[in-house]
Amino acid sequence: MKFTEYEYKRPDFSSYKLAAQQAIEKLKMAKDDDEAIAAVTVMKNLMVETEKQSQIAYVRHSINTNDSFYEGENDYWNEYGPLYEELYNEYYHALLGSPFRVELELVLTKQYFKMAEYRLKTFSPEAISLLQQENELGSKYDKLIASAKIEFDGKVLNLSQLGPYQQSTDRSVRKAASEAYFRFFQEKEAEIDTIYDQLVKVRDQIAKTLGFKDFVELGYLRMERYDYNREMVQTFRKQVLEEVVPVTNKLYERQAKRINVEKLHYYDLNLDFLDGNATPKGDPAYIMEMGKKMYHELSPETAHFIDYMYDHELLDLETKEGKASGGYCTFIPEYDSPFIFANFNGTSGDIDVLTHEAGHAFQVFQSRWIPQPEIVFPTSESAEIHSMSMEFFTYPWMELFFKEETEKYKFTHLSGALQFLPYGVLVDHYQHEVYENPWMTPAERKATWRKLEKMYNPHKDFSENEFLDQGTLWFRQGHIFTTPFYYIDYALAQVCAFQFWKRAIHDQDMEAWQDYIAICEVGGTKSFLELVDIANLKSPFEEGSLTEIVQAIDEVLSAVDDTRL
Repeated sequence: MKFTEYEYKRPDFSSYKLAAQQAIEKLKMAKDDDEAIAAVTVMKNLMVETEKQSQIAYVRHSINTNDSFYEGENDYWNEYGPLYEELYNEYYHALLGSPFRVELELVLTKQYFKMAEYRLKTFSPEAISLLQQENELGSKYDKLIASAKIEFDGKVLNLSQLGPYQQSTDRSVRKAASEAYFRFFQEKEAEIDTIYDQLVKVRDQIAKTLGFKDFVELGYLRMERYDYNREMVQTFRKQVLEEVVPVTNKLYERQAKRINVEKLHYYDLNLDFLDGNATPKGDPAYIMEMGKKMYHELSPETAHFIDYMYDHELLDLETKEGKASGGYCTFIPEYDSPFIFANFNGTSGDIDVLTHEAGHAFQVFQSRWIPQPEIVFPTSESAEIHSMSMEFFTYPWMELFFKEETEKYKFTHLSGALQFLPYGVLVDHYQHEVYENPWMTPAERKATWRKLEKMYNPHKDFSENEFLDQGTLWFRQGHIFTTPFYYIDYALAQVCAFQFWKRAIHDQDMEAWQDYIAICEVGGTKSFLELVDIANLKSPFEEGSLTEIVQAIDEVLSAVDDTRL
């Protein structure tokens, strides 16, 4: 079956609730481990069904946010999601209280029980209406961003379609395109401010309802951070500020020279070379064809994976009207199907998506043996190791896409990955400030962003854009609205991915790929630092873990005569 043939059927909640409560009661009343395992199996099958249906609805809604049927289904899941969560929490209570925990851990894994403990802490029936509000506000933001219709170059474009113009070699064009891009956010400023203000307040209220000091505590539990806390993250941010920012500042100085400007303005940042950025040398069909060739040659495992993805049409890559912004990978249980969603726009980002989201998809494909849908994916910072590392493992095949501009792409990609780290920790630091001070006004939040931005991204010059100079760049960062505290996961994972780059590309370590396969196969049955250990990597929290990597990247990039690329 192809994805378009997957049947969607909204569950009848009352029937589902009855079946779930019967299974939970059987678990509570189990007289031996066989009865307990049988009850757990029934509950697992019920959870697979809801996850399957909710993911099909989610994907189809994001492909076309104007589809009235799936907009209605999205509203249903926003409203009923917390009610299903209430049932799952009843199940987790019964599971944790079972006298057959030792036997059940052999079936479900110890990590599943840790997950259950965390999820119980993040939910209460008293918070259901607040959770519904949170869901609705997140969808409101997504729909607002997807609604963008910007007149430019005689066309009507969405935000993604403006991307190539923002990379134009003509400075006046990229400036005009950047102004048009951010003008959309400026026109929607009051609406975005209201959505975020309501999100902050409702999340703070959820945290207080659940007995937490602030939403930061709740946010860390929601992200299932088993191995680390906010103090360790703060130390990591400090390391990035001290060790990475000085190196990235040098890279921005080199960029200014390459594109022949005295000073980089915000609209210059997307152009890396005076004769243009590296771009894919073919249309989406060509990219898909070369992607298949690449994954066939990378390994037998990736060959099997990519055939499955293409045969079942589990990719939606081209941008179009009404399509949600951004890119993601999700997993549809029962069908054992990853799904990759993206918005190709003719830039090198199209290849980044093909490797990054395919890294996620490959991991869940390797982990599809895991029966419990909650732990097919690992926690977010672990999942991003798979995606970001795949970007590096595929380096030897970049010539398929970029031909004569391959070295230009690799230089930009590696430097861009390092330049991301300060921005990644900026987003995280900002969210800590916001949720530790939920009473801040919209104006105070913007001032906070701009203050932190000057610390982590001192190169950004908004002197020609008053709107951005107020501290509004974060308006475009969907994670801040819909998945709070996710963003540091990218930074932590990037440090791990850099280690794979050093081993596989820099040092030609043949064992690196096998270590990568190993962490893909365990899925969410292990915690972040356990996965790091399995992969034979250093923890990003370990003192000096950044030093060696940053030095190696700096040496490689410094050895490149980028003026000749």
